[in-house]
Amino acid sequence: MVSERGTSVVTHLRGAIAAGARGLATAVSARPLTFAAAAVGVVVLDIGLPPLVLSLARKPVDYFTFNAWLSRLPEFLADAKVPWSRKLQFLPNLALFWFTSDSPYGGTEWGFAVTVADVARFIAMGLLFGAYFSLWSYGRARLGGGGWRASTTRDGGVAAAFATVVGFSTGPCSVMGCGAPVMPVLGLAFAGLSSTTIAWMSELSSVATVVVFATMIAGVGYLAWRVGELTAMASSVLVQQQR
Repeated sequence: MVSERGTSVVTHLRGAIAAGARGLATAVSARPLTFAAAAVGVVVLDIGLPPLVLSLARKPVDYFTFNAWLSRLPEFLADAKVPWSRKLQFLPNLALFWFTSDSPYGGTEWGFAVTVADVARFIAMGLLFGAYFSLWSYGRARLGGGGWRASTTRDGGVAAAFATVVGFSTGPCSVMGCGAPVMPVLGLAFAGLSSTTIAWMSELSSVATVVVFATMIAGVGYLAWRVGELTAMASSVLVQQQR
């Protein structure tokens, strides 16, 4: 009995994964512009929002540059004297480019750096948002009369709006001149915060990032499964009508 129940669970899980993969492929192929626009938009906002907030709240940005050391990266990776453990530890924190603003009293007022790990996170979040909005748009437009409930469209839109606001307002960014190496975007508008407040906001940023990723993964998984199931049902009905 236990073995049969376990087999049934595995079978249902495989079916759900197959339906989700089918639904995701269907929605993205049917809404490529929605997918691309959402994905690129999220990446652009992740990169552009912190300098914008800092420019408005602190001092306008006046300098941008790519890391000049990047030209030596292939040499560093090919160096047999450097162990791979050190290379793997170094790469995620490698700054690719940064924005800065000079202080009128000398030095740097603030700086925003984007690392390899940041770019990977931005792209991953962009792909999740692109997939989510493709599924949501496709389900609302094509499956509205085939089992796609109005509550799914409404709740999906609310969830996406919540994830967007939380993600962009609390996403971590590497900032110089703010008292901490990593702060949420929301905290960039405040200057002169205590070390305790900065540490708390840094922790908030880490937790919020995990929550947003989990929310988007769950949302994409659910919508992909729904689109896959409803698409299969619609295809089955169409085949029966043609017989």
